[in-house]
Amino acid sequence: MDAPRTTPSPEQDAALAPVIGHELVRQVLVCTSKSCAANGSEAVLEAFRARLIEEKLLFYKGNQAGEVQCINCGSVGFCAIGPAVLVYPEGIWYAHVTPADVPEIIESHLKGGMPVERLVRKRLG
Repeated sequence: MDAPRTTPSPEQDAALAPVIGHELVRQVLVCTSKSCAANGSEAVLEAFRARLIEEKLLFYKGNQAGEVQCINCGSVGFCAIGPAVLVYPEGIWYAHVTPADVPEIIESHLKGGMPVERLVRKRLG
């Protein structure tokens, strides 16, 4: 019989994954699944990351003071209208996002709190 596995403590996990103890303001999820990728979502993801780094807003290894986490995700069901971008905690789902839309989303929504209505297709909550 195997010995029982010990689960690391929350403190041990936080030391390995600094995002645990960080107060993120928002998360930006960019779908990079097959259909969104075919419509250019990788370029959208890179545009978000580059601009957020420029603005010193991106939370990553090089800037753990950043307040926005930007990650890729799998399909969210917007396959026919991607690239899809989701912003939390508001639960705003954008469709047809291009790299040219990224500065407006960052300025209006991430910094200003106002979603870019022409791209919004769904709201949670």
